[in-house]
Amino acid sequence: MTDYSQKVRELFEGQFREWKLASDNYQQLDAVRVRTVSFPGYSISVQFNPGRITSSAAKVDAKSIETRPCFLCEKNRPAEQRGIKVEGDYIILINPFPIFRRHLTIVSGSHTPQRIAGNFGTMLSLARSLPEYVIFYNGPQCGASAPDHLHFQAGNRGFLPIEKDVTNSNLCRKEAQTGETELLLWNGYGRGIMTLRGSDSGALESAFTRFLERFGLAQADRPEPMVNILASHDKGLWTVHVIPRRVHRPSCYFAEGDARILLSPASVDLGGVFITPRGEDFTKITADDIMTILDEVCLGEDELKNLTHKIL
Repeated sequence: MTDYSQKVRELFEGQFREWKLASDNYQQLDAVRVRTVSFPGYSISVQFNPGRITSSAAKVDAKSIETRPCFLCEKNRPAEQRGIKVEGDYIILINPFPIFRRHLTIVSGSHTPQRIAGNFGTMLSLARSLPEYVIFYNGPQCGASAPDHLHFQAGNRGFLPIEKDVTNSNLCRKEAQTGETELLLWNGYGRGIMTLRGSDSGALESAFTRFLERFGLAQADRPEPMVNILASHDKGLWTVHVIPRRVHRPSCYFAEGDARILLSPASVDLGGVFITPRGEDFTKITADDIMTILDEVCLGEDELKNLTHKIL
């Protein structure tokens, strides 16, 4: 399996020289404001990042998608944007509107809908090919601003709190094991998360498929069950966090006046970094607001325990 880390470093260097928009936006990360909100045993970062307003406020209803050109298709991408071919027909691109210091979008060469079924194995392969990154997937109804075009994203490791929190046995405990494949569940973390860990990609994919089929029974009217996924590969082991969802956006997103908080949670937010593109939201959001948002958009820990019973 090819390690693309050096090629990606060279891609960033070249794009920063050639593409002023991207270079400027990454430099503006220096001005991003961050504050920490503490909870018992863990914390969540809140980031004020005005450059993410396009994604946070994206219209993803069917009519809006049909009437706009797909910005991930090659013919519609900026002329300055170059990429690296990887994993069949996928292309690694730098994301010009970053959250991470190194933020990638990994795009299918075909204009095909955003679906994880049949593509989870590709996600694992990407994690192994990009060991310096966390690969993440936002479902078509829970965070993907291009639900009509299959893609993943990736950000430099060490940025998301969930990466260190998974090592805290008070928060994340092994629930079951088959062979070398482990199922871990979280307790007291404010959101239901299923974590799979192991060295056998086939076993991980089988476990995930069983979960997705079971969860899909509860959301049969959707194009796919609502999930956000974070995956990384280190020292021969994959760690995959699967976060099932109830709804796309919390009630505060649609509120009016001072009650409104323009926050549209996706993988990064659920991994512990809440992105607020408006300064007033960054200033006013409280621990209670965060817990309310998580309660509304995520399954509870007890619900998830029932869903994951005998997944392995």
